[in-house]
Amino acid sequence: MPRLRDGVIKRGGSWSYVVRVPDPATGLSKPKWVGGFDTEEDAKAARDEARVSARRGEYVNRSTSTVANYLAEWVDAHASTVKPKTLAGYRHDIDHYIVPRISRMRLQALRPAVISRLYRDLAEHGGRNGGQLSAITVSHIHRTLRKALADADDVEQLLASNPAARSKRPKSSTAEPAQVWTVEQLSSFLAAAPSHRLFAFYRLAAYTGARRGELLYLRWDAVGLDIAEVTLSGSTAVVRGRRVEGTTKGGRSRTVSLDRETVAVLREHRRQQTEERLAAGSAWNDNGGLVFTSRWGEPLYPDTVTALMTKLINQHNKSATPPAKPLPHARLHDLRHLHATTLLLAGVPVHVVAARLGHADPAVTLRVYSHVLREHTVSVGDIFAQAVKGSR
Repeated sequence: MPRLRDGVIKRGGSWSYVVRVPDPATGLSKPKWVGGFDTEEDAKAARDEARVSARRGEYVNRSTSTVANYLAEWVDAHASTVKPKTLAGYRHDIDHYIVPRISRMRLQALRPAVISRLYRDLAEHGGRNGGQLSAITVSHIHRTLRKALADADDVEQLLASNPAARSKRPKSSTAEPAQVWTVEQLSSFLAAAPSHRLFAFYRLAAYTGARRGELLYLRWDAVGLDIAEVTLSGSTAVVRGRRVEGTTKGGRSRTVSLDRETVAVLREHRRQQTEERLAAGSAWNDNGGLVFTSRWGEPLYPDTVTALMTKLINQHNKSATPPAKPLPHARLHDLRHLHATTLLLAGVPVHVVAARLGHADPAVTLRVYSHVLREHTVSVGDIFAQAVKGSR
């Protein structure tokens, strides 16, 4: 008859161990049997780890759940609690990068070293045709996996700790947003675009720093033309080919002030939209008061305004009287960066710029635009010296 030796015993063709674990409900310790180990050494190693966890109050029941099974259940559980775009990002990271590589591993077998190897493999061979994967994408995958395993630790209590939190990612330099256009080039672009029916979209993007999705969500009842301000309270995105609406990126609304000329541009845009609605008649789509729509009142997809900006730039460069210096290609998001850098270089306080951009923490603004602030501090020493010299 098999004998129990120091908490380890052979049962049939496999080994098991027993450890005393405190019952959370009563505080009394109870024996906990765990089996299925191929060798005595494996059972002893697991027993020793379980004893340490039990003493620390971190013991978790053994689970046979694989990484693939757990992540599938985790995503389904989050389907109704996160934004559609966030959920789509989780699914993409899991289906394309995580599951193909570590799907069959037991969840409780994950260690920081395993996850670190996963990140290195993705960075070197996770891209298209086995090429490199960008550091930004690897960081996004890390955030997804860290969130999922944090829930396995804190919520499901399947892990004693989060191995992703202690993993290491390949080092990468943080890319600073390049200022593609100067304010003069922005003026040239806007001067060439007023004839287009969506000119107001680009004017508002440049003069508020709002995100593309925030402007496509904007309703007229959130536009205060008499008080020169707009309230950005939601965002539009495309998930699996479908246009969806949700909250802003930070989950909070914000109010942004407008200059007089932008208010005038919006008034003219509203007048033109009214004419289009009357001309369309019964064909007009009741869109809930969207500021930016198609000629028939249909909601716009984000890619529409992105592609249109490229088209307007090309038309400007190839006009009958082409400019002396063609405008370089710029992304729609570059208007946001130009807005932020212009304000920072003008001396607007960082916390004010952060609030205008919708950054929940000014530290985000400091990190993203640190290169601009460095330029701004070049002459600070001279300013102080001149102030002291002038007091003499």
